[in-house]
Amino acid sequence: MERLEREIRRVAKRVGLPAASELVRIWPQTVGETIAANAWPARLDRKGVLQVNTSSATWAFELKHLAPQILSKLEQELGGECPNELRFVPGPVPGKGRESDAPLASKEPATTAREREQGEKLAAVIEDEELRALVARAAAASLAQNCRKGAP
Repeated sequence: MERLEREIRRVAKRVGLPAASELVRIWPQTVGETIAANAWPARLDRKGVLQVNTSSATWAFELKHLAPQILSKLEQELGGECPNELRFVPGPVPGKGRESDAPLASKEPATTAREREQGEKLAAVIEDEELRALVARAAAASLAQNCRKGAP
């Protein structure tokens, strides 16, 4: 069993796995919270080039100019297993987009029977039944929200 473990570690080291996992572990404290929220190590190639996914092209552009400083910090943390170069490209970043991927929580205010009735009256001219029901519900919610804000 130990022989198999040694062989796995040897192959993993050859393809850069220990460096990559250590890199992911230290990334947030090395680059800071703001950068880590918008840029994340994605792939380390055989030539030692680290592809860093960014939340936008703007972040990729800005971080390209900070690459020497980031590499210097990574070298301090990782020593000899530091990437040779950083390549910033727009791509998936952990934590980014979760809000849009998750189902939206209902923020529809509670409505009274009177507000629902007014909403139905406002939507009564709409022929399509499904659309009429959606508009009536939206109108009732709008009336309820305005009522709670003190609007006339």
